[in-house]
Amino acid sequence: MDNATPDRRGATVVTSSAYTLLFLLGALEGLLGAFHYSQAIGPVPAGALAADLVIFVTCVAAAWGMRAPTGGLMPAVGWFAAAFVLAMATPGGSVVITNTSAGKWFLYGGAVCAVAAVMTSFAWQSRARQAGSGR
Repeated sequence: MDNATPDRRGATVVTSSAYTLLFLLGALEGLLGAFHYSQAIGPVPAGALAADLVIFVTCVAAAWGMRAPTGGLMPAVGWFAAAFVLAMATPGGSVVITNTSAGKWFLYGGAVCAVAAVMTSFAWQSRARQAGSGR
């Protein structure tokens, strides 16, 4: 028999839906970034840098909004899934994210930003728990 109250089940559905939407948001950011990373301002790959900043801010804001580090992890996982699938070559040999400096800034910079944001959210959560336990 399920011991969860109806209110608890409703909260679980809302939380699960929020995590799913955060995953989809990260995947959408990876998809959009994959098609706009090559936009540049002079020699600077501004599109790639903007996409990197966006995934960092999204992950940190999601962790803060969900009040859990997994909130920041979900957009990062979605971004990784979309970006790296689009970086793989098709059987015909075409790729969406090319092996250019802008492509590298998008992939590696986005990966570093996503990991840094998730690590930041875990560190914040750890400090919050320590402060709450009276240490």
